[in-house]
Amino acid sequence: MPATVTAAAPTIAAPLTTAAAVSSGFSLRQQHQGSLQQRYFSQTGSAGQARAHTLLSLLSDFSWQDDSATHSFQLTPFLRWQQRDSASNLLDLQQAYWRFAASNWELKAGNDIVFWGVSESQRLVDVINQVDMVGGVELEARLGQPMLSFKGWNRAGTLELYLLPYFRERLFADPPGRLTTPWPVEHDIALYESSRKQRNLDFAMRWSQRFSALDLGLSYFAGNSREPLLIPQPAAQQLQPYYFQMQQFGIDAQYIAGDWLWKLESIYRRSGPQEFVAATAGFEYTYVGVFNRSWDLGWITEYQYDSRNLQAPVTGQNDLFVGWRLALNDVAGSELLLGVLQDLDRSSSRSARLEASMRLSNSLRLRLNAWLFQTNDSSDVLYQLRRDDYLELSLDYYF
Repeated sequence: MPATVTAAAPTIAAPLTTAAAVSSGFSLRQQHQGSLQQRYFSQTGSAGQARAHTLLSLLSDFSWQDDSATHSFQLTPFLRWQQRDSASNLLDLQQAYWRFAASNWELKAGNDIVFWGVSESQRLVDVINQVDMVGGVELEARLGQPMLSFKGWNRAGTLELYLLPYFRERLFADPPGRLTTPWPVEHDIALYESSRKQRNLDFAMRWSQRFSALDLGLSYFAGNSREPLLIPQPAAQQLQPYYFQMQQFGIDAQYIAGDWLWKLESIYRRSGPQEFVAATAGFEYTYVGVFNRSWDLGWITEYQYDSRNLQAPVTGQNDLFVGWRLALNDVAGSELLLGVLQDLDRSSSRSARLEASMRLSNSLRLRLNAWLFQTNDSSDVLYQLRRDDYLELSLDYYF
């Protein structure tokens, strides 16, 4: 499914009131975001699921740092309640780590969220953190990952190393929560290719460098696959997840040429019986001062390829994404993104999304997300979402 990709660590991104305190050589900062989300579906679900769903969430961010900025501590708990589906309720430590920083290297231990990638329409190289499927079909939400990480930099580039001692299983909503599988995913009977199961020691690394206008990254991952194979259990009407061992080599590149931004993500992955190559490549062109206003309009085009062709269990095997991003550059920080993903093998298969946001005050932000799914092919991944077109309104309060 199409997804927006960022390359920065998660933060509470909006105007906020920040509380700070200094004690015993440490400074404390804290920020909080409470969100009310209302989802409205165009139809009742295929199994009679409700059209209206309410979600409440609280994200808090606490950071401590000593006077020398050598030692710092980060704590970011996340709490979510879903009206229709108790399986979607979540209490997660997205970040809970200690960081030691030297002049040209740093060491972290604890939970963290790491983002890799440059493309707009899907994430290929971003593989460290597990996906929180309840967060939305754009697959942006991630679960905190326990890790020990090292990051060092010099003229030769930046090297990141990650040891991941504990695996987080993918979080699926149960059918009453919608935007999920037709049968519930039963985590208690999950199977693993690794005899150590969730205790398998995963490993990841990434090297990155900037060459004038080119940003280049090379990555490698070995460990439990973040994408389970879901095995139907007809007698119990449930799905059993199976996690293969996986190796992945990735490359991401971004080249800036004036108002043009060229992007590439590509992976080679070996997971269980599958071995395939996937890629996303395209550009974003920004027209500054459109309509003789202070507005900026970005034109986005990306092509998605997967060597598994129509057998791929995801969208993006031979698809074209076209989108437009409008930034009004006003006091309210108003932004809008419209995108359409068209399957080039199935002319009737497409999805479209609309994202918009604006600040109502220093403490309030209003967001709108809408998704449309179209297909008449029962073998298409989008087929199970054919009745799940929805509009989501979110009000975020920062304090």
